[in-house]
Amino acid sequence: MLSPVLCSDLAALEPEYTEADVISTVEFSPTGEFLATGDKGGRVVIFQREPQGEYNVYSTFQSHEPEFDYLKSLEIEEKINKIRWLPPHNPAHFLLSTNDKTIKLWRVSERDKRAEGYNLRDEEGRMKDLSTVTTLQVPVLRPMDLLVEASPRRVFANAHAYHINSISVNSDYIVDLKPENMEELSEVITVAEFHPLHCHLLAFSSSTGTTRLCDMRARALCDQHAKLFEEAVDPMRRSFFSEIVSSVSDVKFSHSGRYLLTRDYLTAKVWDLNMENKPVETYQVHDYLRTKLCSLYESDSIFDKFECAWNGTDSVIMTGAYNNYFRMFDRASRRDVTLEASREVCKRRAVLQPRRVCVGKKRKETDVSVDSLDFRKKILHTAWHPKENIIAIAASNNLYIFQDRLAPNGHHNTPEIQSAPPK
Repeated sequence: MLSPVLCSDLAALEPEYTEADVISTVEFSPTGEFLATGDKGGRVVIFQREPQGEYNVYSTFQSHEPEFDYLKSLEIEEKINKIRWLPPHNPAHFLLSTNDKTIKLWRVSERDKRAEGYNLRDEEGRMKDLSTVTTLQVPVLRPMDLLVEASPRRVFANAHAYHINSISVNSDYIVDLKPENMEELSEVITVAEFHPLHCHLLAFSSSTGTTRLCDMRARALCDQHAKLFEEAVDPMRRSFFSEIVSSVSDVKFSHSGRYLLTRDYLTAKVWDLNMENKPVETYQVHDYLRTKLCSLYESDSIFDKFECAWNGTDSVIMTGAYNNYFRMFDRASRRDVTLEASREVCKRRAVLQPRRVCVGKKRKETDVSVDSLDFRKKILHTAWHPKENIIAIAASNNLYIFQDRLAPNGHHNTPEIQSAPPK
């Protein structure tokens, strides 16, 4: 099912890292040539795919700085919550990045020539004495080392009374959903996503576990939904934690636009847009944690927000888990695999072995007991190349890139991992 995988470890060389180095979002460009990451320090790092297939650092820039809201006496972190690429229309690249309060539109472009021979300025850029200018010359362009520049084109600030949890790009519409009374919040929009083919359709999920589909041809304000996707909870299984674990942390449309993939704390669900009352597929990501919800609540781990992703053909879904594990589910065969992204397994040409978490006694030496899982190591952010079997996994300050490799006979090889330059 899940064929050979290549991993590039783009972590810092030092084993110790600061909180600002932790990756907080990962996003492929529409073509897959570029991969952008944002971290808790407000930085954006862009990687470009080389002809050999590896991703190397293309540009790094500071997107957001820490701020302070004096009216509310509130610190605003520089952490990048989301990055979204805009469709390419010229040689420059555009992307949106946001922290809790401010969305910025960035232009990333290349420059390999510089102008020389100005009439009123010297080579250092200083103004000349006009009395020394006796002739006029035409400036010329000289070759220079390639320079990648990132410049902010638009800044959307102070438009949000509450934290920005999600951004999505649309060709026609701007939607601003907010409750009548910000002081009495009973529900929070956790993620929003526009339909990939029909720009009038918007899906958004909330902390209550519901996903709403809005048709802006009918209601441009989106204050009333066209469809509500919600699975009824068995009253016998309802508990104190039911509402917390049902909060939807991510929603993704399939590339075909037919399905919605949602992720809550324990499961990933696939919904058919034509059927609202229940998901057509439900995948248990780590059901073995149901007995540990009390301890997870005390450590605040139960509030972790896991993302999910489709592959390019909508046949496989991927999402993260604890212990630096990530899971893949084949929709056709219903088979699944658990893999690990960590420095320990990132050795040149090393084989990436499937992992298994067991609740009772270990059956194999490689099995991991649920009691020995490290909940500090978690994969929250994942992304899948839009066309190829290349995935990006963020684990703390490390970025891992796994790529499917084909053998000369056209069949898939064994999973293997390759190390890449440090971030």
